[in-house]
Amino acid sequence: DSAEASPSVVFENIERCSPDCLRMLLESISELTVDADFTVEMIPERNAAVATFIKSIDTKEFIEKCSQHKRVTEFKLTARLLELTQTIKAENLPDNISIDYLTVYFESARNGGGPVSGVQFFPEENSAIITFFDRKGNT
Repeated sequence: DSAEASPSVVFENIERCSPDCLRMLLESISELTVDADFTVEMIPERNAAVATFIKSIDTKEFIEKCSQHKRVTEFKLTARLLELTQTIKAENLPDNISIDYLTVYFESARNGGGPVSGVQFFPEENSAIITFFDRKGNT
């Protein structure tokens, strides 16, 4: 069901496509504007990036467009929906970050979030586990 589809798309095998190139490519395919309509988070250690759509789109249709796009094929990029989850782990947090800040950040629609039911903070690891009320908050 598209209504339950994730607002985030994972792009893998991104090593042949610079961050700026990927952003321009996604703007071209989606006909949307980066930062205003969607965000892109690079995850170099996984050779991946995540595009999270702020503006509501059919992400399944977008993935289909990507799979047929000439440049996506040339760069050997793959695209798939980011799985919906109720719990995420945030790592490499600043020493002075508060649970309140994390809660507000992950509840922000701009960040792909949703209502947060709890935050478990691990200061010794500079990490936190964020739990959402439903599976739609999935930054």
